[in-house]
Amino acid sequence: MLPATVIIVVVVFAVSLVVPPISSAGSASSSGSGSSSSSISNSMDENESLKKTTSSRIVHTKYGSVSGTIEHLDGRHLDPVEAFRGIPYASPPVGNLRFMPPVTGALWSGVKKADRFSPVCPQRLPDIYNETAALERMPRGRLEYLRRLLPYLRNQSEDCLYLNIYVPTQVAGKDNEMSKCGRRGVQAFPINNI
Repeated sequence: MLPATVIIVVVVFAVSLVVPPISSAGSASSSGSGSSSSSISNSMDENESLKKTTSSRIVHTKYGSVSGTIEHLDGRHLDPVEAFRGIPYASPPVGNLRFMPPVTGALWSGVKKADRFSPVCPQRLPDIYNETAALERMPRGRLEYLRRLLPYLRNQSEDCLYLNIYVPTQVAGKDNEMSKCGRRGVQAFPINNI
């Protein structure tokens, strides 16, 4: 069984090399320069909503094509991001693969819609229903954090080897510091069990 450690993966690409500017009035395209394993085509739907928009940009990987969503974070001073949720990075660890190291995932055909969180690995959920008892074991800030996190931890399965990838978008005409900084690598942040 895999350790019950959650890993948040943040992938930051060079906006100037991989993510072409997104405009709400039309479409842009990229020849896929800067990456030999993926080629990217880009266009935005004109009927985008303010909160969450389905991205019509398709990213081609060596396992198949994916499309995500554009996330607009209201009330914060953050730029929109393109989110790709629930992308499998290995075969499900069930049956003969249970208790074994991860095995490369299968290829898929068509475009995988990467717009939903996949199940998390099985883990014991914290008992925070009795606020008084919970505050004896943890500070109030951690309790509030767990209350926000708990809905995402309820959907558990041994088939839990998925990535959520967030890529910064660049609004057309806006000079973004990311475009000047060059390519970024993958950053993984392990989080201790709850």
